[in-house]
Amino acid sequence: MNMRNRVVVKVGTSTLTHPAGRLDLKRMDELCRVLADLIHAGREVVLVSSGAISVGTAKLRLDKRPPDTRRRQAVAAVGQCELMHIYDKFFGEYGLPVAQMLLTRDAIATPERYLHARNALLSIIEYGAIPVINENDSVAVDELEGDAFGDNDTLSAYVARLCDAERLVILSDVDGFYDGDPSSPGASRIPIVREITDGLRAAAGGSVSRHGTGGMITKLQAAAVAMDAGIPMALAKGDRLSALYMLASCEPGAPDSGCTWFLSP
Repeated sequence: MNMRNRVVVKVGTSTLTHPAGRLDLKRMDELCRVLADLIHAGREVVLVSSGAISVGTAKLRLDKRPPDTRRRQAVAAVGQCELMHIYDKFFGEYGLPVAQMLLTRDAIATPERYLHARNALLSIIEYGAIPVINENDSVAVDELEGDAFGDNDTLSAYVARLCDAERLVILSDVDGFYDGDPSSPGASRIPIVREITDGLRAAAGGSVSRHGTGGMITKLQAAAVAMDAGIPMALAKGDRLSALYMLASCEPGAPDSGCTWFLSP
């Protein structure tokens, strides 16, 4: 295995679903096709995928996400099954088996469990399967209550460290990190960030998605973890999936990347 040829891709709920919350099957198919193509070209890909609660909400024909934790846990369990079924179907059409890994914070924080998780993940990659990773929402309630990894953003950075990834790409509903509200005409995208400052945290604001639980703050948390490990992180727009070809292979920080790169000083 060549760890310098390995990329972790995190996809958020807003990328996988329509505005009403149901799965965007066309986009999921495109995501799987691009990632499969990268693998067939020699890249190693790990996918961190959100969306279980949103998918479960639609699957159970609920009007909205449940307000209480125990029901969100149940909805996540239903949605995770549907999500993996779709990934298995689409990746299977491109000749790739998938492997589900559901992680909790203690699997990352406890040295012995960290080693077990790392060994399992590296073995999945060795077998030529694509790991599809999510937080185990049905038993880990911290994220559901607004803590823990933060809609898989921070989780994806820990996964990148876990598997010695060469880079991390987080797909969002904006094309990078802005110095203000991205919807404001005066806001500008910052092409390269080398330090997480209080000013950046203040500019992060709240969530930009009605279906996810994260926001720009969790992107900064992920960036801090990745930068500390010396792993370049790109924050890019999820509706331009073909850009993954360039983001997976270009020099981190390339000026024409169309995203924000978070790079170690």
